[in-house]
Amino acid sequence: MSFRQFVFRNVIRNKRTYSAYFLSSSFSVLIFFVYALFIFHPDIKKGVTAATAVQLMTAAEVIMYVFSFLFVFYSVSTFLKTRKREFGILIMHGMTRGQLVRMVFLENMIIGIGAIILGIMMGIITGKLFLMIGSNMLGIKSLPFYLSPKALCLTIIAFFVLFFCISLFTTILVQVNKLIDLFQSGEKPKKAPKVSIILSLLSAILLFVSYYLAATTTLKTILFRILPVIGMTIIGTYFFYTQLSVFIIKLLQKNRLIFWKKTNIVTISSLAYRLKDNANMFFMVTIVSTVAFCAIGTLASSNAVNREIKTDYPATVSYIAQDHNPIHEQHLREIKEEFNKRNLSYKSTNVAIKVVKVHDNSQEKPKLQIDQFPVISFSSYKKMSKLAGFDVDEKALVGNEARLMLASHLKIDLKPQSYTIQQGNITLDHLQSTKNIVFPYEMILSEGLVVSDELFRKLKPVKTEMYTGFYTKSLPETAGMASNLVEKGMAFPNEKNTYSMIVSGTLYANQMSMYKMMLFVALLVGLVFFVAAGSFLYFRLYSDLEYDTRQYLTIKKIGLTDRELNSIVTRQMALLFFVPIVVAFVHSIFAFIALQTFYTVSIVRETVIVLACFFIAQLLYFFIIRSRYLRNLKKSLI
Repeated sequence: MSFRQFVFRNVIRNKRTYSAYFLSSSFSVLIFFVYALFIFHPDIKKGVTAATAVQLMTAAEVIMYVFSFLFVFYSVSTFLKTRKREFGILIMHGMTRGQLVRMVFLENMIIGIGAIILGIMMGIITGKLFLMIGSNMLGIKSLPFYLSPKALCLTIIAFFVLFFCISLFTTILVQVNKLIDLFQSGEKPKKAPKVSIILSLLSAILLFVSYYLAATTTLKTILFRILPVIGMTIIGTYFFYTQLSVFIIKLLQKNRLIFWKKTNIVTISSLAYRLKDNANMFFMVTIVSTVAFCAIGTLASSNAVNREIKTDYPATVSYIAQDHNPIHEQHLREIKEEFNKRNLSYKSTNVAIKVVKVHDNSQEKPKLQIDQFPVISFSSYKKMSKLAGFDVDEKALVGNEARLMLASHLKIDLKPQSYTIQQGNITLDHLQSTKNIVFPYEMILSEGLVVSDELFRKLKPVKTEMYTGFYTKSLPETAGMASNLVEKGMAFPNEKNTYSMIVSGTLYANQMSMYKMMLFVALLVGLVFFVAAGSFLYFRLYSDLEYDTRQYLTIKKIGLTDRELNSIVTRQMALLFFVPIVVAFVHSIFAFIALQTFYTVSIVRETVIVLACFFIAQLLYFFIIRSRYLRNLKKSLI
């Protein structure tokens, strides 16, 4: 048997240990290759959507490649630490350090090349499916399968270089110690885990403060808090696993009612060592899982865009004529004709808008600052709210009463305002905001006034504009309407025209296209992260199989039953699998609470769906691995 054959058979013999690492690497190659198929596909036009999609996927390629490098390096380094006994046997039989280094290098390259081949083969098989899903989510025409030579070469070269560099670098980590140390590496009794009360308290404080800051953040403070919160969460999580968790286990050991109950003495005692030994792995799994949950959950919340657009853009088509030019009547006729051509039923209304000069009496701004505000009557506001399907149960305005009409994102932390209308020197104090938004905020410069009908009639405006709103329940079906009058769904006055116009359906289609694009990219990258996190747990579990076998064999000699063995292993595996996931869930929940500040509608439903899907996937993975692990453990105990 040649040296190369020996290396190849050595990889095959360790297939159980290497399987999760191999499959995770193959999955990374698969997703990288799929992105490359999109990037180099000849039918992707150079439009705005396609160009943005290519940029996002290119960024995803870079992120995934860097992550794959770290994942492979960590995995290989872990495997080397668990193979010291094997290295000792080989050295005892005459293997030199040079041969040992060469063996490790070739083994890594065999696994790497195998992962590249399998990943590309799976990419070719499933490429058409990914292209269909991706083109549908990106809102472009269906892309036929095209095996791009550039995509193929990029994937092969990128991952060959990755595995070659990792294999070359890890040979430096191969240490040939004394034979006695190599043979006893897995048999030396583990030292009792030590814990620092100060670092344990620091972990609890950092996590509590970061959660508090995330839960109490606002739209104004989120940009200032995001980096400190991320930093404190990362440091707090690391000390949670290395210090605080072990401290909690030691407290449980002192509780006789819990510690001495049935097999808890074995479970809890072993858990303290496992948490300390696997602290780095738990930390990595938690951070990687949190990134995956937040990336996918954030973009899954794009479903809230539909509800938010209906709030901020109540009319399907909004048109404001700023003068009495006959061209405006022609535009309105064209809009009505297009509604009819699309067989869309609609209702419309005309509302007069008076533009008046207003002094802002707020202390936060310089006094006597003059702005022009659009003003409508309360009866017009109520009519428009009803057509938009909003709640119209709002107290009527009388006399000099008025309310501010603000975009939803401007109502946050709103303080009572005070304005003076220049015409008539009318002061409006303690203004509250209206319940509803009846104009798109871009058309009224984010701020407007609703006054009583009596006051509206008295006002002498700087100018009068005419608003026409078209209302329909079929918002998505109006996408692209009046494309000759608007660009990307919006048009504002300039040297050529004297009208403002917004088509909500077009804005909705553009936003959803962007969100779907980002969701598609984040979903695949998030899945790579999640699969990698599962792999960390898998090979960490199997690297401890030999030690666990000796431990359980000793306990079995004093009467441990199969049922008790199943119970102990299930508890320890459940903690191994679910502690980092639960911590990642908690991190993600507070991240979503902070994210909620960007939306005026709730994203709870989207958050729950994403976290539930990940939990179910982790639960299935746990039962599969538990079954295999128990089977292998019982074989070793025979």
